[in-house]
Amino acid sequence: MAKIQVKQVKSAIGRTKTQKRTLEALGLKKLHQVVEHEATPSILGMVAAVSHLVEVQK
Repeated sequence: MAKIQVKQVKSAIGRTKTQKRTLEALGLKKLHQVVEHEATPSILGMVAAVSHLVEVQK
């Protein structure tokens, strides 16, 4: 499986609880933090749900 890097580029302040929990589930705790995940359908779905807050690098 391919790996993707997810970087948080916008703050979670003022976002819905589900969006905050999605960022937390991805392992993102602060701005400009980068985490690496396998590109599974569940991870890609989480990234799509918060796509306005994160940046994806391959």
